[in-house]
Amino acid sequence: MKVNILDAKNQLSRLVKAAQAGEEVIIANRGEPVARLIAIRTPAANDLAPGSGAALLGWLGCNPVPEHLRRTHPEISTDIEAERTSWD
Repeated sequence: MKVNILDAKNQLSRLVKAAQAGEEVIIANRGEPVARLIAIRTPAANDLAPGSGAALLGWLGCNPVPEHLRRTHPEISTDIEAERTSWD
């Protein structure tokens, strides 16, 4: 996100929250980038909104599916089709 200095002054709280969420905030003077606002630390998995895609990916990164439970796309599709046909 790129904002001019006046907008940055008026929206500092929103820009800080955006930086904390991992977004890059560039502050410009007359359209010329002069500063970058970054968070001191990146958001931890528990700082993310519960149920968000980022929270889910963070959880999966820390808790991978065991190898014996992993299935390929064709295997999943075959299982779904078999389940659907069993309903008839």
